[in-house]
Amino acid sequence: MSENSLYPEEKGQEEKEKQAQAPAEHRGRKQQRLKQLYPKPQKTTLQCIHDRSLKAVVIGLGYVGLPMAVEMAQSGYQVHGIDIDAGKVAKLHVGHSYIIGIEDEVLQTLLEANLLTAGTDYAAVADADVIVICVPTPLTDAHQPDISYISSAVGGMTPYLQLGSLVILESTTYPGTTEEHVKQPVEAARGWTAGEHFYVCYSPERVDPGSVHYGVKNTPKIIGGSTPACLSYGSQFYGSFLNEVVPVSSTTVAETAKLFENTFRSVNIALVNELTPACEQMGVNIWEVLGAAATKPFGYMPFYPGPGIGGHCIPIDPIYLSWAASRQGSELQFIQLADATNRQMPGRVVQRAVELLEQDGVSVRGARVVLAGMAYKKDIDDLRESPALDVFRLLSAAGAEVVFTDPMVPVFRQDDGSMLQSRPASPELWTWADLVIITTDHSAFDYQEMADHAPLIFDTRNATAGCRGDNIVVLGQPVLHDRGTTQSFGQEKGAGGKTFEQSKHAENVECVEDVELADHVNHVERVAQGIEKEGFQDTEHKAAGLEGHSNSGQVTREADSAGAELKGQHEKYPDTKRKSVPSGEGAENENGESYGSQDAARVDQDVKNVYGKTGDGYGES
Repeated sequence: MSENSLYPEEKGQEEKEKQAQAPAEHRGRKQQRLKQLYPKPQKTTLQCIHDRSLKAVVIGLGYVGLPMAVEMAQSGYQVHGIDIDAGKVAKLHVGHSYIIGIEDEVLQTLLEANLLTAGTDYAAVADADVIVICVPTPLTDAHQPDISYISSAVGGMTPYLQLGSLVILESTTYPGTTEEHVKQPVEAARGWTAGEHFYVCYSPERVDPGSVHYGVKNTPKIIGGSTPACLSYGSQFYGSFLNEVVPVSSTTVAETAKLFENTFRSVNIALVNELTPACEQMGVNIWEVLGAAATKPFGYMPFYPGPGIGGHCIPIDPIYLSWAASRQGSELQFIQLADATNRQMPGRVVQRAVELLEQDGVSVRGARVVLAGMAYKKDIDDLRESPALDVFRLLSAAGAEVVFTDPMVPVFRQDDGSMLQSRPASPELWTWADLVIITTDHSAFDYQEMADHAPLIFDTRNATAGCRGDNIVVLGQPVLHDRGTTQSFGQEKGAGGKTFEQSKHAENVECVEDVELADHVNHVERVAQGIEKEGFQDTEHKAAGLEGHSNSGQVTREADSAGAELKGQHEKYPDTKRKSVPSGEGAENENGESYGSQDAARVDQDVKNVYGKTGDGYGES
């Protein structure tokens, strides 16, 4: 490290010997300078990590921030979370979790041990050694990166930042953001130099909401630093409580890697979505095709069709990458085409739904449609960019009476501000409908019960795999006039005697804007023009730690007081099909060793692989 590094004691033996040989006058000047920089005695980084005496602040307590804060606290660090949403903070104060996968008991244990606290005031940064920023990075109305939340967080923390602090940005963003909007503003405001007076890293979040296999601890953690000293400190910190840290040469490499990961997914999902209607018209079942292709043990990775792509990553990250490339004069046409293809899917779903209704002699105007699932993927409560929102909007604008059922989402806010209540999934609900569209393949749904009672099912997820019934039409199965003669591959057995279950398709989800329905569906042409997306966000849930329009779309498990009341109202449905289902009333609606599982030698070796030297030899940036 440089002589102004965070912990001056952390020098190699060779450096210490050089110091011992230096003139006493020189050593005295140096000691005086260090005392000026560091008025309090400093422990080494290794000591602070080993005894967990570092204090951390996490800014933004949503899907990314709260799990990270909990993981740090469980490893023994004192963690304070900052979020401007007083409702979230109040829940954390009483140990109440609003994020699926984090149990109340875990929060309560951490609170009792004084390892986790929360508040709304940035002044808490003054006591922190490590600050981790986990705030949203959505798109603007002009379809460009919106990093105002990052700027707000940096602006809020900078006055309280202490010498030697480590600042880590985790929010997904375009290459260059960490340098331009974190490092440089702090340097300008405080007159400091990154790598000497404070430390800056970028480590992209890799959260998979709802996953039972991968969480914060066991997902490899990419990290890049503004300088080698920054990278060393950041790698040591994360390595103390995470299973694997992957150091890279710069913050921009780390930023680009995250965008590439999700762009890869978006492009491949778009390919499958493009093939789906073609397979239907050619009389080829795409599910059988994909199942057969997946038997190749090398050179192939399966992706699956669906009603669109959703969540905060896949629909947005490719746009960030494309925008960043355009700033340098590069046009990423492939990414743009994939984005356009994926955004067409909700419109295609609605077009097909209209056709299916007409085949049954039912006009879309006045048709009773149930959407089974509103979350963007199975078994979570996250509405962000969910394609089901656009399917709901398009069908409603066409005159259909649309209701929804979702075991994870009790209510959501409509364009007019009213709250729409989830209906209990029941035989009565399925019987009431003219059409049930499976938009999210939640495990809680009884798909055979649905098939036994619904007159017509349009399955966009292959969720009905193995179900009996000639009333089921699956997205991607051949288009035949007689539904009774068709069968989804999901309802057949493959060559190995296995069915291809819907659980494989959880990643394929997205939203749509300005989708035109087919010209021959005359009575819904007007629906597809100029439909705005923003109204379907759950605006009662503010973006983690920041002011502005909500990017969360999250509905909590109780949806606060209004949601809890609505969720408890399990209405009973009439058996007769020609009676209407009550639409629900509107309501106001209120995230071991010194290196733990990774030792110091491994961290330094990883850093050495990048820079050709270990942490002991880091000098100027």
